[in-house]
Amino acid sequence: MEKIEHTTVATNGIKMHVASIGSGPVILFLHGFPELWYSWRHQLLSLSALGYRAIAPDLRGYGDTDAPPSASSYSAVHIVGDVVGLLDALGIEQVFLVGHDWGASIAWYVSLLRPDRVKALVNLSVTFRPRNPRRKPVESLRALMGDDYYMCRFQKPGEAEEEFARVGTAKILKTFLTLRDPRPLRVPKEIGFEGLANISNTLPSWLSEEDINYYASKFDQKGFTGGLNYYRALDLTWEVTAPWTGVQIKVPVKFIVGDLDITYNTPGVKEYIHGGGFKRDVPYLQELVVMEGVGHFINEEKPAEISAHIYDFIKKFKSAL
Repeated sequence: MEKIEHTTVATNGIKMHVASIGSGPVILFLHGFPELWYSWRHQLLSLSALGYRAIAPDLRGYGDTDAPPSASSYSAVHIVGDVVGLLDALGIEQVFLVGHDWGASIAWYVSLLRPDRVKALVNLSVTFRPRNPRRKPVESLRALMGDDYYMCRFQKPGEAEEEFARVGTAKILKTFLTLRDPRPLRVPKEIGFEGLANISNTLPSWLSEEDINYYASKFDQKGFTGGLNYYRALDLTWEVTAPWTGVQIKVPVKFIVGDLDITYNTPGVKEYIHGGGFKRDVPYLQELVVMEGVGHFINEEKPAEISAHIYDFIKKFKSAL
């Protein structure tokens, strides 16, 4: 870990913290919620040892990267702008892109808006979500999942942050990172995130107290608002991406998900993945992997397997760079 270099890059009006190691073709890793560059620590080390330059930023709102306060600064177009600006600042023309959770969503948008910068994409957990021109995302979530659904509960500024503060940073992080119930995450207000956190969450073998302490130290400094603003900007992203309605993802893709992942068990997702919709919207989907007995934080739970999956896919394109 001490070989990983840490720098700050100016991009798209913010200062972005970037972790990197190695030399060779570039793999850019995009993390999700509630995570940091640190979520990719295993992949940074293993892929750099195989001849790649592995780069993992703290995304806007997280860790040591700037966190504009308003949710209106967190549309997917803003975040894609950060990513493109990062590549420009580092003098990188094209990358192998890897994303997880919100990082996967952003990776889909990078591939949609700037496919010229992506050689190939390995995405974890979150499928491409084609834009529905008839209804905004939050309205759709409320209709499908109800007001208690966690994404809906995140919408009101300050509310989730206050609940998280009552629980405590380390405990709320443990709650999310160790969650293995594949059913949709609903948090009734009368129970709250405090009630969710009271569920036993003994750390699994792949997550240590040291890991939790690192995450907690950064979220204690920055707070959770930046990460929650991604959810609060869902409808704004829908508005500003209207010109790309119906556009397919036209980069080579490998998709990996755990069968216990709440995203995989969201109503309609399995049918979309396995029923032809995913391949229709992502025509260059080349590989689809469903890992048995694996939850949402797949790159931390199964680090060696995920690194091998990434390497096996991108090595086919290495000579073309």
